[in-house]
Amino acid sequence: MDTRLLDILVCPICKGPLEHDKKAQELICNADKLAYPIRDGIPIMWADQARDLAAAAPSSN
Repeated sequence: MDTRLLDILVCPICKGPLEHDKKAQELICNADKLAYPIRDGIPIMWADQARDLAAAAPSSN
């Protein structure tokens, strides 16, 4: 993933910064708890393609 591209990409929902998870090949929005996939080096910035991190988190019961 090109670092210059990472500097200008923002979350399409909240317009906040994204964090690159190289291992999972995802861009993470911590504010919205969403992970956008990177497929063949191309970030897929559609909300309906994002993985919900809140749903994947273990409950604290």
